[in-house]
Amino acid sequence: MSKSVARVAEALQSAGLAAEIIEPGPSRTAEDAARACGCELDQIVKSLIFQGESGRIYLFLTAGGNRLDPACAAAEAGEALGRADAETVRRETGFAIGGVAPLGHLNPLVIFADPRLLDFVQVFAAAGSPRHVFAAAPQALIAACGARIAGFTA
Repeated sequence: MSKSVARVAEALQSAGLAAEIIEPGPSRTAEDAARACGCELDQIVKSLIFQGESGRIYLFLTAGGNRLDPACAAAEAGEALGRADAETVRRETGFAIGGVAPLGHLNPLVIFADPRLLDFVQVFAAAGSPRHVFAAAPQALIAACGARIAGFTA
């Protein structure tokens, strides 16, 4: 198990989430992950990392079929946002793009969650690598990572 996946497993355990990390197949995109997990596209939790003008890092947990609206996301953050580059994502989260988990980050992030995720009994999120995911009840996952439900999708 890679260090990144092990860090997610530890974070899940610390948060009291009884979630098993699995390797269902290619999961780099939301579409790939939904096929591999045998679930609806919106049950996939996309982790989108943005950086504010202040330098603060924001994580937007988005349902797989939804698109982030930059103006709505900036309004939620209270500052102008730009996509974080791969180096910033790895430095702040400890994960590579495509495998950013909702929890287990190296540094604290401000986290927002798409309300669409609450429409499901179970959602699937990256577990520290583009090949690993875990399933969790969305309410429990949102609570565990300290996310705030917010309207930031188009």
